[in-house]
Amino acid sequence: MTTETPVIPVFPAAATMEKRKSVRTYARTPIRGEDRRAIMDYLADETLLRGPFGGQAAVEWVDAGQEAREESGKGLKLGTYGFIRNPQAYLAGCIPASEQAVLEFGYTFQRLILFATSLGLGTCWLGGSFTRKSFARELSLAPGHIIPCITPLGYTHDKPRLMESTIRFMSKADQRKPWNELFFDGAFGRPLTAEAAGELHKPLEMVRIGPSASNRQPWRLVLSPDRRQVHFYLKQTLGYSAKLGFDMQRIDIGIAACNFELACRELGLQGSWHRQDPGLAPREPMLHLLSFAFS
Repeated sequence: MTTETPVIPVFPAAATMEKRKSVRTYARTPIRGEDRRAIMDYLADETLLRGPFGGQAAVEWVDAGQEAREESGKGLKLGTYGFIRNPQAYLAGCIPASEQAVLEFGYTFQRLILFATSLGLGTCWLGGSFTRKSFARELSLAPGHIIPCITPLGYTHDKPRLMESTIRFMSKADQRKPWNELFFDGAFGRPLTAEAAGELHKPLEMVRIGPSASNRQPWRLVLSPDRRQVHFYLKQTLGYSAKLGFDMQRIDIGIAACNFELACRELGLQGSWHRQDPGLAPREPMLHLLSFAFS
């Protein structure tokens, strides 16, 4: 059975990745009708919510008017424990509770977030700082499914709060690891230089600047000696997100895969994903999760 190729809405992929930042303070301006319709049309297309291996996510629009409603008298609001101010809506994802589904969700949700960014909407990946029980009620969560992440939606406020600047500073949100820690040429231990990457320089740089949980940047990529494949590895932080019941860092690899593929396709570089382990020998514990093979 073949997986239908999604017709991705056209937007400048790399430029959108470069300009996107996490937004935690929103203007009170309601989301324009045309922007809401564009998001709802996107959500209605199941192919756009399908991962590289056919995994299907469900994503719903949740109006933020319910932000003011308290949950069971505990003072916990539908939302984000005060981290987010004035969101006009949320997008909340739902997937089966499996490692592969978590990875594919990172891929599909990042593509959706980039589309929202291209419309001029602000977003923020939230994995641990929202009240899952409240969102589960809004989504009628099925047994065996989880809500891995959500994002608020709205237009960016022109004066971010001090707390927002503090969060960015504490998480080193504007700092990224250098190439020699992330990308390798043929084998681990042999750093890939920007010059040697050739036409893959831009796609790899889009991986490097991508968002990740706590800005840990757990992706490690190896370019095959024949330049025909790029292998994606996860350098795990042991115990990270254990309380959530799933590995948040697999979402990070999905995000990296999305950025890489969209940037490649923008340059006319076509290919497909597979999960065959290339049998490389990392110098430290890592997991091979997927590879991109050029056509």
